[in-house]
Amino acid sequence: MASSASKPNPLLHFVSNGSLVAQILVGLVAGVLLAYLSPETARAVSLLGGLFVTALKSVAPLLVFVLVAASIANHRKGARVSLGPILRLYLIGTFAAALVAVVASFMFPLTIRLQMGDAALTPPSGVIEVLRNLLLSVVDNPVRALLEANYIGILAWAVGLGLALRHARESTKHVMADLSLGLSFIVRIVIRMAPIGIFGLVAATIAETGFGALLDYARLLVVLLGCMAFVALVVNPLLVFWRIRANPYPLVFTCLRESGVTAFFTRSSAANIPVNMALCEKLGLEEDTYSVSIPLGATINMAGAAITITVLTLAAVNTLGVSVDLFTALLLSIVAAVCACGASGVAGGSLLLIPVACSLFGISNDLAMQVVGVGFIIGVLQDSAETALNSSTDVLFTAAGSARLAPNAG
Repeated sequence: MASSASKPNPLLHFVSNGSLVAQILVGLVAGVLLAYLSPETARAVSLLGGLFVTALKSVAPLLVFVLVAASIANHRKGARVSLGPILRLYLIGTFAAALVAVVASFMFPLTIRLQMGDAALTPPSGVIEVLRNLLLSVVDNPVRALLEANYIGILAWAVGLGLALRHARESTKHVMADLSLGLSFIVRIVIRMAPIGIFGLVAATIAETGFGALLDYARLLVVLLGCMAFVALVVNPLLVFWRIRANPYPLVFTCLRESGVTAFFTRSSAANIPVNMALCEKLGLEEDTYSVSIPLGATINMAGAAITITVLTLAAVNTLGVSVDLFTALLLSIVAAVCACGASGVAGGSLLLIPVACSLFGISNDLAMQVVGVGFIIGVLQDSAETALNSSTDVLFTAAGSARLAPNAG
């Protein structure tokens, strides 16, 4: 008969071997309770959330650079890399999200109380500038790209280095592969700290802002969050079904649960890159594919951003009494999709692109910046939901585009 001392402690077993999602939910509930019972203590533990998000943001650029370069350098001749279908899903999904937002805005017309935004903000002046900035990001200084988390530049230099190293000695390729494994190990350790980080983020956010400030914009939030939920649960599954011809929902719910939850609280697609890469590995996807598609998706796969830009722009249009015909609405969808691809993967990145869409209707930059101010007011929920949709869709479309779903995808 085994002694009771030999039995593992249930709490220690849960912490070391339990489901990460379950641990995150525990951290979430604990954060809410702490914010309710002791707001001052909740503000103090914000350091935990800050440490977690900063650690993710710090390791992600180097991880992407080394992983992409190592994957290309060690690429096996004849190995299949399915980037084309993934890119098509990214672009179609973003445009479809903008269309959903247009339809919802016509069905439920919104008006907003325009307030002055932050005068220090400097949005781009037009779609041409957005595209210009994207192209300049490709040839950015590689050191600066790493320091500023410019993933377009990081990808460009990593691909270039990887192609150059294809002709290097095998020992050099092995060093790159070992660096990739070492960084992946560090990332796994950081991700295991997610429950503590989420606890700090939730406690501090609720203690600082609460949800009272959101009541005046409840209808706007309902439309925004409703559009994002519709895209996540209807549009994206349809696109995945079109690609894989199988029930998409096990994969959809897996991505929402294991990627969307952390993205909701970090509010940064860039910070969620390590989480998504770990999930792709868990799903059994090809590293040669997801090491490129995931950081690329964090830059151009922005369905949530397209929804935010479209809904807030049309709310401003309705407030000013500007009429919108079908052709203009379609043009807005295209512009919103292009702008969304230029949105930075940081909290609130999509809001500064609203003036570009507003310019379609002759709305002045001053008024457009007031709309941006409204966006920051509701950003506690809007930006969190937007990032959750964007980031979880990166994994969803990578898996669907790769057409290689592991048995444990559900």
